Amino acid sequence: MHQTLFALALLAAAQLTQAADATRGQALYQARCAACHSPDFNGVGPAHRGVFGRLAGTAKGYAGYSAALKKSGLTWNEANLDRWLADPEALVPGQAMGISVPDAGERADVIAFLRTLAKAKE
Repeated sequence: MHQTLFALALLAAAQLTQAADATRGQALYQARCAACHSPDFNGVGPAHRGVFGRLAGTAKGYAGYSAALKKSGLTWNEANLDRWLADPEALVPGQAMGISVPDAGERADVIAFLRTLAKAKE
């Protein structure tokens, strides 16, 4: 039963991301996330360029991670980002991010924008 519900949740997250608008997501990112995050520079929070596929708590040069996030074992993908943005504390108890994005459509748009932030050239 739990596997079926989890599979349905993943499907719903994937469908929202497919219908999402990265341009709207960029505007939401600027309005809601940019006070603490940047695509390319660590600030209060870690940089987001290359976040897809990255192990949580491992952004290069960022030292402000909570112990809970570093130990979470999460890899950032659509489903985990959706759950994180919906309620970070429910996903990783003891984490340090103090905001959420309760609207599923807005989360999908932000995630679509984050997907456009390919890994930086090294």
